[in-house]
Amino acid sequence: MYQPETYAVALSFMTLSMLCWGSWANTVKLCPGYRFQLFYWDYVIGLLVGALAWGFTLGTAGSTGYPFLQDLVAIPHLNLLFALIGGIIFNAANLLLVAAIEIAGLAVAFPVGIGVALVVGAVSSYILLPKGNPLMLFGGIVLVVAAIVCDAFAYRLREREHLATSRRGVVISLVSGLLMGSFYPFVSRAMSGSNAPGPYAVSFYFVVGVAVCSVPFNHLLMRKPLDAQAPVTMNGFWAAPFRWHLWGILGGAIWCTGGVFNFVASRAHIVGPAVSYSIGQGATMISACWGVFIWREFSSAPVRAKTYLFWMFVLFLFGLTLVALAPIF
Repeated sequence: MYQPETYAVALSFMTLSMLCWGSWANTVKLCPGYRFQLFYWDYVIGLLVGALAWGFTLGTAGSTGYPFLQDLVAIPHLNLLFALIGGIIFNAANLLLVAAIEIAGLAVAFPVGIGVALVVGAVSSYILLPKGNPLMLFGGIVLVVAAIVCDAFAYRLREREHLATSRRGVVISLVSGLLMGSFYPFVSRAMSGSNAPGPYAVSFYFVVGVAVCSVPFNHLLMRKPLDAQAPVTMNGFWAAPFRWHLWGILGGAIWCTGGVFNFVASRAHIVGPAVSYSIGQGATMISACWGVFIWREFSSAPVRAKTYLFWMFVLFLFGLTLVALAPIF
């Protein structure tokens, strides 16, 4: 399998991971009227396609460790269990986050959920495998969290109707954030220990965990949506235009590409999971860039909202720079 041997290559992997994690949700916007519960089935297919594609390419190339197929077969049972648990936890967090956005709005749910996830995931990953300058790493994380808060204020000011924040939405956001920050240590543990598998095999079993969890959990959300909308049936899935299914599969493949590259970078000699995860969670700002510059979500926003956006990007860039330099110093 291929494994980066220099920090420059590992950093490019982490940067690509951040771009993918912050961009996949654009495929949802390209399917207007397609309920997310139905979109999610295509998304899971895309995850599986992406994991297999990278496994049979980069996972089979190079001279580090075992090739992809051999790694899949030889994985120790405990490592396999950790990878599956990581996928299950991530899937539950991802679905809850989307439900929270529907209830409380993006301005509340996304900063709360991803902000909590960033702190929990980075701290727990650093405890398990302490790599990188802790002052620079956690100083950068504080700046990124501050950038997410600025993003929240900008979205709040953009809204013309100031609706009361649903307490249920905030609670769901917090639960989602705790789960989202908890999956990465399981993935990291799955790649640790004697005879540990490589990141490509772990990525595949991680996606299997997502798929297994999706069957009961997504079916439950179809019958009882947390956003108080009408229940969803599979008739809407089969009646959806073919291009919507393609966008959903592409969205899953994009997220999986980011996941694979993030897991690979975390195993680089100098990086470690805390740095890799923290840079990947900069996806929040990438998503904001899409909204601001491509979808023009703030074209009619007040000046104060645009000021918050300016400081969001400044804090994000400084924070990300500190995290990226933490392994070097």
